[in-house]
Parts: sequence; C-alpha cells; structure tokens
Amino acid sequence: MSFSRRDFVRQSLAAAATAALSPAQCGRPRQLMNAPETTKGAVPYEPAYLRLEREGKLQAVESDLWEIFRSCSFCPRSCGTDRIKGEKGVCSSSARLKVYAAHPHFGEEGPLVGRGGSGTIFFSNCNLLCCFCQNWQINHRGDGDFISHDELARMMLGLQAQGCHNINLVTPTHVVPHIVKGLRLAIARGLRLPLVYNTGSYDNLEVIRRLAGIVDLYLPDFKYQDGALAARYSSGAADYPEVAAAVIKEMHRQVGLLQEDGKGVARRGLIVRHLVMPDNIAGTDRFVRWIARELSPRTSVNLMAQYRPMHRAYDYPEISRRITAAEWEQALSWAREAGLTGLMHGS
Repeated sequence: MSFSRRDFVRQSLAAAATAALSPAQCGRPRQLMNAPETTKGAVPYEPAYLRLEREGKLQAVESDLWEIFRSCSFCPRSCGTDRIKGEKGVCSSSARLKVYAAHPHFGEEGPLVGRGGSGTIFFSNCNLLCCFCQNWQINHRGDGDFISHDELARMMLGLQAQGCHNINLVTPTHVVPHIVKGLRLAIARGLRLPLVYNTGSYDNLEVIRRLAGIVDLYLPDFKYQDGALAARYSSGAADYPEVAAAVIKEMHRQVGLLQEDGKGVARRGLIVRHLVMPDNIAGTDRFVRWIARELSPRTSVNLMAQYRPMHRAYDYPEISRRITAAEWEQALSWAREAGLTGLMHGS
C-alpha cells in the first residue's frame, strides 16, 4: 500500500488530536503519561514559559515577533520581505505555517530521548540552505503541509500525551512567531514539556534574546569556523561563524550547562552539535577549542561522524565523500586535547 508524505502529516495531526482528548474520551489514564517527574521532597518540574504566560509577558513577546514579519529579519539575511502580505525571502516562507511531520524521535541525543522519545516537529523550508543538506526535501524543496496554529498546538499536546520528554522544534528560525502562538494555545490546554530550539544557528541574535524564558533547551549546530567555506556550502552565508558564535554564547547565557532530572532526561541547558566533514572543512580543531575557551570544557557537545554527501554535495568534489576513520579519530583527539568532557552521541 502506498503511503505519501501528505498522508503521514495528516496522520500526525489525527494522532495529536486523539492524544489531546480527555481521559474519558480516549479511554486511558492520561495523567500517568503527563504527571510531573519528581523525587521525594523535590519541587515538580515546570518549563520556564509557564511563568512568562502567567505574568502576561509571553503575549507581549509574541506581538513583537509578529512585527518582525512585516520586514523579515529573523535571520542575518534580513530579506526585509513583508511576510504578513505573503512575500517570500531566501527561505521561501510566507506568513503561512508549513510542517512536514511530527512524531516521537529516538535518534536524538540520549538526554533528549530518554525512554519516551523527543517530540519532534519538522518545519518546512530553511534559511541556511546547505548544499549537503540531509533533509533537502524538507528544507530546500519545502515538502510539507500548511497547518493552523490550533493544529500546531494539538501536535504539541499529542506528543506530550504519547509520553515524549520535550517538544523538539526542528528548523524553527523562520517560524518563531508561529511557534509562540501555537505554544500559548497549547499552554492553555495543559502543555508542560520543555521546548528544544533545534537550529542551524544562523539566527538573529535579537530574536534569540527574546526567547529567554521561553526555551529551556537549546540544540544549535556550529557548522563552520571559516566564513568563505560557509559561503561556499551554505548559500552565501559568509558571516555564519561570527553569527553562530554570538548566538550560541547567548543561548549558553540563558540556560547554562545541561541539567537532567533523576532519570537522566534533559530539562534545561545547551547541547552543541558539530558535524565532522572531509578534510576538516568544518574546522573541528578550532570548534572544540572555541567551546572550551568561550563556554566551558563541560559543555555538552555532540561530535557527529555521520556526514554523507547528499543533495548537491557531489557538485563539490572535496565534500563528495564520507569522512575516513582516521579523520574521525583525529576529531576525537582534538576534542580530548581541548579538554572537552561533555561529549555525547546522537543523530
């Protein structure tokens, strides 16, 4: 039987709607799935955004974010398009929210996955547009379906009801106002999971500052240390190294080192991803030294070995192959020499 991407998204929405029903409606003890995890004498966990919503501050942040849509500068490309009127910039996104899929994901870093999985929501399109993108159908081609904010809220609640430990927002940079709008709707219906801001780090620093107190877990990439290489492989983003460094430092300032509950599940903090590339194109040696110097040697870092040529990577001979065992061992050696003690594994 054929199974299209559109069918998958519709089933995601249907599953979310069913999962968000009351216990009497869905016939299972939902409170057991969503009860706060505590230890004896401990204060129940609460994501930071609940306080902002109670204080009425989250609505103000949302209003500010929608204003940026009128002359879009959600990323450093600062296209200036009026997305409220439907204009599109480099990311090919208008004012409408487009989602590819939503489901529990078990391939992320261990503290995000736990036993229930990371509740991933894949947003369509991307502002960085790397030539070797592993998800090019979503990020370059824009596969996905347009959904409402109510549907986004139901997706979040559905992932919570399925037992996921967090809401993992994949490629969120260009849709931040939509996320906050959906979040507020979901809060009113009982959302209590931390948000994971899963980004390529080509973000507007001022927007990241506005997310203080909303996001509990940041999961940024730090792809390159060389601006010329960033421009070559990521659609002209020559300022990427400086932008990513500033953005990740701000994320670290907001949430600090990774914090886990008594079961090893992440509740707050920063995990930085770095993809090791052929011929050290990603500048892994400089990356690990930067982490140790500018953040902390104890920073949680996912040094990733799974680079493979995808999309248009074969147009660039130097990145048209996977890394060798020797290159991977060299990357690990650089990390050890830099004194990093928070290395972890995941997708």
